[in-house]
Amino acid sequence: MLEIRSLHAGYGKVEILRGIDLDVGQGEIVAVLGSNGVGKSTLNNNISALYQPFSGSIRFRGQELVGLSSTDIVKLGVIHVPEGRRIFPNLNVMENLELGSLVRGKVNRRQNLERVVGIFPRLKERFAQQAGTLSGGEQQMLAIGRGLMSEPDLLIMDEPSLGLSPLLVEEMFALIQRINQEGQSILLMEQNAVQTLAIATRAYIIENGMVAMQGPAQELARDPDLRKNYLGL
Repeated sequence: MLEIRSLHAGYGKVEILRGIDLDVGQGEIVAVLGSNGVGKSTLNNNISALYQPFSGSIRFRGQELVGLSSTDIVKLGVIHVPEGRRIFPNLNVMENLELGSLVRGKVNRRQNLERVVGIFPRLKERFAQQAGTLSGGEQQMLAIGRGLMSEPDLLIMDEPSLGLSPLLVEEMFALIQRINQEGQSILLMEQNAVQTLAIATRAYIIENGMVAMQGPAQELARDPDLRKNYLGL
């Protein structure tokens, strides 16, 4: 589905990504792991056209994304759930979800809403509640639910476990796995390596803006170098 080749990207004159190659196949959870600042969000922002890369190619189902607008990329089915949730705190839960189908998914809004509340039943109980008054976990559910309202072919999640309690982190990863088991392709950016590798199909480890390791997630989880140098085990 997604093919990234020789991607160089950053901000101003500062290069963050230094030649990234990455693929996401249909139905996979592909994890991109790395500590804060290695370029995970930079990668997401370039896929979603919030920024344009210095050089390289980003292709989705064979179509080049570099040079397209963010709206065009959403129309193609690449949906980004950003780090920090970025919900609209002064709108209620239903209004936030409806905004998810503003560009894509409007025709099937009712069916998509049923899917979202089937995955996140707590949101149904809070349709009329202001989004800013939700708990951190509920806000993250809302952010993912809003993304699902756009009928994504590829759902990009940026640090969905960030700021959640350990119990909610467990729940969040279980929900991400459930979404994937329904057929959703996912590109997952995370710092939580252990739990991410437990649910991912394949994974890429980024260090200093480059891919340091890659492979099947279960094999990487058993790799002694990764366990020692990255997981601290």
